[in-house]
Amino acid sequence: MQKPSIPKGTRDFTPEEMAKRNYIFNTIKDIFRLYGYQQIETPAMENLSTLMGKYGEEGDKLLFKILNSGNFMDDIDVDNYPSLLYGGSLLATKICEKGLRYDLTVPFARFVVQNRDKITFPFRRYQIQPVWRADRPQKGRYREFYQCDVDVVGSDSLLNELELIQIVDEVYRRLKINVCIKLNNRKVLSGIAEIIGERDKIVDITVAIDKMDKIGLEKVNEELAQKGVSAQAIEKLQPILKLSGTNSKKLQELKSILAASEIGLKGIEELEIIFNLCEKNQIETTIELDLTLARGLNYYTGAIFEVKALDVEIGSITGGGRYDNLTGVFGMEGVSGVGISFGADRIYDVLNHLNLYTETSTEQTQILFVHFGENEKLHSLLWLKTLRDRGVNAEIYPDDVKMKKQMSYADSKNIPFVAIVGETEVNENKMMLKNMKTGEQKLMAIEEVVELVIYANYGLKKL
Repeated sequence: MQKPSIPKGTRDFTPEEMAKRNYIFNTIKDIFRLYGYQQIETPAMENLSTLMGKYGEEGDKLLFKILNSGNFMDDIDVDNYPSLLYGGSLLATKICEKGLRYDLTVPFARFVVQNRDKITFPFRRYQIQPVWRADRPQKGRYREFYQCDVDVVGSDSLLNELELIQIVDEVYRRLKINVCIKLNNRKVLSGIAEIIGERDKIVDITVAIDKMDKIGLEKVNEELAQKGVSAQAIEKLQPILKLSGTNSKKLQELKSILAASEIGLKGIEELEIIFNLCEKNQIETTIELDLTLARGLNYYTGAIFEVKALDVEIGSITGGGRYDNLTGVFGMEGVSGVGISFGADRIYDVLNHLNLYTETSTEQTQILFVHFGENEKLHSLLWLKTLRDRGVNAEIYPDDVKMKKQMSYADSKNIPFVAIVGETEVNENKMMLKNMKTGEQKLMAIEEVVELVIYANYGLKKL
C-alpha cells in the first residue's frame, strides 16, 4: 500500500493551526479595510505570457508550469525533432501555456488592465491568496505559501508609501511582533550603477547585492565579477555598500556620491520625503535606510520595502515597492502603483516561535452539550439555537454514548465549557454548566449561560 505524502515545501494545517492562521488573516484584513482597501481575487493559474519576463531571469526559473490537458503530443513531430522529447523550449510552448502564479502583483496588473472600465482610480485593493514558487524548500521558504497584498494604482503620490508604512506599523503592533522596516529606492540603485560606470548591468547588480544578508559582501563581489561587472566598478561600489550611520547621514553622503546622477538624486529626494512624512506622522516602528536592499524583481522603479522580525532568525516577512511600468506591458501606459505583501506563512512561523497568539480563538467551540439520551439531546437543540443566535460557537455531541466519552471529546478539543443535560435539567429547563478548567459546576438558565460565556469569559461586545 502506498504511503500518503505531500510535495516538499507544502504543508497541511490542522483545525487548531488554521485558527491561528485565520487570526493572522483577520488581523491583516481588518487593517486593510480601515484604510479603505477592497478585496479581489484572481485565478491560481495565469497564462505564461502574463507571467514570463516579469520577475527577472532567476524568478522565471521558479515558475511552476502546468501541462495542457488532452493529448498534447499529437501535434509534435518527434521523428524530425527528437530533441523535443528531452525538454527543449519549443516543447515547453507546446505542452505548457499556463503556470501557477508566482506572486499576486503581476496578476493584479493584468486584472487592472482587463477591468479598467469597472474600477475607479486610484484603485485600492487587497488580496489574500496562495502563490507558488519552484524554490528549494528550507526553513521559512515554501513552495506554496499565502501572501496578503495591499496595493494602490493610479496615483504617483508618496502619501501612498507613507500609508503602506502605517499599515505595516499597525499590523505588527497588533500581532505584537517587533520589526524593522528597511527602505531603499530603485532610482538610487540605478544612480549607483550609473556612477560606477555599469548602467547596463543594473539588473545583475541589484540581483547580486540583494543577497548581501544571505551570502555576505565577498560572495556578492564574486557574483558581480562573474556577471561581467568590471573590477574597477566593483571597487567603486564597496564604500557605498558599507555606508553607516543615521538615515540622514547616509542620505547626505549619497548626495555627494550621486551628485552627477539625475535619477540617483531623484531617488534620494523621494526617500527624504518618505522619511519626513514618517517622522511627522509618528511612526513607532524603526525605519532603516538599507542600500543593499534591492528586491530582485525587475518591475520595481521607486521606493522598495522589506520588513524583518527582530526576535526570530527568518527572512523578510513583508516586502514590496513602487512600480511605474507594470500595467504598460499589458497595454495600459502611465499607471503607477505601489504595494506591499505580507508573508502569512513566515508570520505564522514567527508567532509560533514566540508564542504570541491570544489565549482564546474566535473559531474554537466555546460550549459543548453532552446528554444522557435522545430526549435530552432534542431539548439541547433549542438551547444550541439560542446560543448560536447570540454568536456563541456551540456544538452538541451527536451520538448516544457514555458520558465519559463525551467529556473526553471536550477535553481533546480544549472546549472551555460543557453543558450537561439530563432528566433533571430538562424538567427544570436549566443546564448544568461545567467549567472545564476549574471543574466548577452550576445549574444555570440559558440567559445566565449566555452572559457567562460571552461577556465574562470572552470580552465580546453585547449583541
